[in-house]
Amino acid sequence: MARHAYKIDPAGGTAGHPAAGPAILDAGRFAADNRRRLSGPGLRSFLAIADAWGLGEGERLLLLGLPGRSTYFGWVAKARAGQDLTLPVDTLLRISGVLGVHKALRILFADDPEGVAWLRDPHDAPTFGGQPPLALLTNGTPDGIMLVRRYLDALRGGVFAAPGSAVDAADAYGDDDIVIV
Repeated sequence: MARHAYKIDPAGGTAGHPAAGPAILDAGRFAADNRRRLSGPGLRSFLAIADAWGLGEGERLLLLGLPGRSTYFGWVAKARAGQDLTLPVDTLLRISGVLGVHKALRILFADDPEGVAWLRDPHDAPTFGGQPPLALLTNGTPDGIMLVRRYLDALRGGVFAAPGSAVDAADAYGDDDIVIV
């Protein structure tokens, strides 16, 4: 199988392949300066969310991609002290996913305890297979985080999901709700 390496062209398209269309990836978004700018605020936000969700150290480490404990506590100390910090791209992407989950919970539920309960309670939707959404979030993979985020984003957008809790079931329609005039 041939490997293709495309250089991102700031003018739009990729060098040598003008028919490819505009560039969809700005490689600068992963530059150290940009990651440094986002790392401290991102980690501080993550820590506040983890506190609100009542996450333990192990769950926090799993959400962040299992950095070593000393690495994690070094990041936390720097972030809280406002010192320069540059997190890996994977860690920032995971934090971004957690921020998206948190935002969706704040939109979908009347208060934070309801959202946290939704995360911690078993859920019958096929996405969760009877497990709490938090189990998927903390499975150690970025895919787990993004599945929960996409599920909540779909609910926010009005896409029907199989009822998995009393909150979800209250909004589901039954056969008696369908009226043909």
